[in-house]
Amino acid sequence: MSNRVAKPSENWLSLQKRLHATAPSPALPRIKRQKSSPETPSASTSSNVVPSVSPSPAGDLFHHDDTVEALRSLILSPIPCSPDLPSKDRQPGPYIALDCEMVGVGPTGEESTLARVSVVNYFGTVLLDEFVRQKERVTDWRTQWSGIRARDMINAKHFEEVQRSVAELINGRILVGHAVQNDLKALMLSHSRAQIRDTQILAHRHGQSRSARPALRNLVRDMLGVKIQEGEHSSVTDARATMAIYRLHRSQWERGYAVIPIRSQEKVKEVSKGPRQRKSIRTKSVAKISMKASLLSEKRKGVSSGLSTVIRNRRNVRGGVGTKVKWWSQLAGTRDGSKGHISVVK
Repeated sequence: MSNRVAKPSENWLSLQKRLHATAPSPALPRIKRQKSSPETPSASTSSNVVPSVSPSPAGDLFHHDDTVEALRSLILSPIPCSPDLPSKDRQPGPYIALDCEMVGVGPTGEESTLARVSVVNYFGTVLLDEFVRQKERVTDWRTQWSGIRARDMINAKHFEEVQRSVAELINGRILVGHAVQNDLKALMLSHSRAQIRDTQILAHRHGQSRSARPALRNLVRDMLGVKIQEGEHSSVTDARATMAIYRLHRSQWERGYAVIPIRSQEKVKEVSKGPRQRKSIRTKSVAKISMKASLLSEKRKGVSSGLSTVIRNRRNVRGGVGTKVKWWSQLAGTRDGSKGHISVVK
């Protein structure tokens, strides 16, 4: 018995070559990528590249978010505005909030007169904060509520000047306030009802308050968890608080002021062919309009022809055309042709 191994045939060799040619390459092990942190940059990052620094989340939250935290910071921000507020957000804008403080005049101090006016924009920037000089003798400064003292009137402005400035600010803008009709009455100004957002009325209308006339401090405490008006009032803080409440419920409250466009039910057929066909369609529409006009004229003609017939019949009664006839003497009813006679008793 020989130890000689038989050589493979040519068919077997060609089959082996085909198998080796079509066999897939062995899969390489997948290397898991590691996330590069700011402290440990990846090796592929060049040392000259400086990573970009994102803005502080607190500033961005204050400017653009209507969350409770952002609105709290709006109320408690420094005066006149937050130092990190961009210049574009310090302009009046389409929304402004108004609040006024009063003092007492008259023998008992029960009559109220305007003493301070504050106007802020949507982001809480103070646009106007002026004391108003009094024309009457103040008998009650109401300092425990108004926060106004006699020394505040040293540099106060005249009522007409403050009134003019407020009128320019609220012109064409959405006015936000709490019982804002009282403030407008004190300023002797009027504003469009469609451009007023009264937090006192809207909170009760939309179910945020059970009371028909909720106090501003109660709304701010319940909705934002901020306490205001605990001591002397500040018209700037109150104006910011009304704006914060409005921003919190703006998406819900604005639904009642949405304008629904009225669409016509007529459908216009678009023509995408040559100018000849467009001209023919236009002439057809003109013909239809002229037909409607002729129908209307016929109706008018019927009415006027009836009147002319009545007049013509009156002229043709036993006298010929154009002759004046005593038509009342031709009526039947009596022997001599008259309808009746009147006898005068002496």
